Amino acid sequence: MYVYVDTLKTALAALSSNKVRSALTMLGVIIGVFAVTTLVSIGIGIQNYIKDQFDAIGAGVLFVAPGKVDFSGDPAESFSLNKLDEKHLKLIETYAGSGIRAFSPSIRSGATVKYKSKTYYASIIGASEQGFDIFNLEIQKGRFLTKADIKSKSKVAVIGPLVKKELFGQNNPVGKKIGISGDSYTVVGFTGEKGQEFDDNVYAPYSSIKSTLVIDKFSGISVAVKDTSEEGIYKTGKLIEQALLRDLKQDEFSVISPQDILASIQNILKMVTAGLGAIAGISLFVGGIGIMNIMLVSVTERIREIGLRKAVGATSFAIGVQFLIESVLISVSGGIIGLALGWLGSLVVSNFIRTSVPLSSVALALGFSIAVGVVFGTYPA
Repeated sequence: MYVYVDTLKTALAALSSNKVRSALTMLGVIIGVFAVTTLVSIGIGIQNYIKDQFDAIGAGVLFVAPGKVDFSGDPAESFSLNKLDEKHLKLIETYAGSGIRAFSPSIRSGATVKYKSKTYYASIIGASEQGFDIFNLEIQKGRFLTKADIKSKSKVAVIGPLVKKELFGQNNPVGKKIGISGDSYTVVGFTGEKGQEFDDNVYAPYSSIKSTLVIDKFSGISVAVKDTSEEGIYKTGKLIEQALLRDLKQDEFSVISPQDILASIQNILKMVTAGLGAIAGISLFVGGIGIMNIMLVSVTERIREIGLRKAVGATSFAIGVQFLIESVLISVSGGIIGLALGWLGSLVVSNFIRTSVPLSSVALALGFSIAVGVVFGTYPA
């Protein structure tokens, strides 16, 4: 036991005598471990973000999008095939209504919203009165859109908390008039905080926002199903598809479930993860080569020391263990520094998405560090 403690002290002393060289040798391992840790953290953060968005919308919501949506294709193709309008709402209600709890068209666009001298660039959502149920919104004060608003094409709006904060501060916006693309809309309510994707929205009747934004087609139709089981969602999706095929061709619309979106995003994440993982692996390999190179140089430089130790009774095995320990110390030290930098990186990213560094990734990073030290330190030892 004392022999190994003494060997460890000797290895630490040898590394301390060449601080700059040891630090530079660690660099490849530091970069590799940092990349692995940050990659895992960002991947978890993106998955959390996607899950939060689906949770915010609520379970059992289907999306009817214009065109044939291919997540790997050109988004412009979908837009160019947009034929969704009010007659398709009637088709969905007539032929798929039995499985539907609520549905709402949406007209989405960005526009500058103005109140007196203040302006804010917001997401404008043209929706129906059922959008409240579908989007799972909470009204803080006032009301949401009504059927009468839609029918009479009323110029009324419900604003998100970010819009309220920027335009009205702590004042009550209900009853005030705001400008949207030159048209005047009366604020009838404002929603509670729900996340960035919802908080900067302005909801207005789709019937009136069409003329304001000069858009005659729907950006999509959101449908909340009654049966939120996987089978129920699938069956209702098929009913909607059959209803729309009465007027549209197969490539002129898509019925998308949250599971479809999640699966596509996860596939993209897997490809990105594989690419970045390969880069991290190359960094660790280069770091290992650097460790082996420096250890070979160290062996050559310390021939006298090795001869002296052998002369006083040290075995070749003991001397080899010392050099192997030095190699592992360099690698593990680089791994710990890389982990620390990765953790700091995850803290920075957590300002934008909910991230975490799981213990499994810590163990994996340290395991790789030890493996690199052992594998690339064995030959010099």
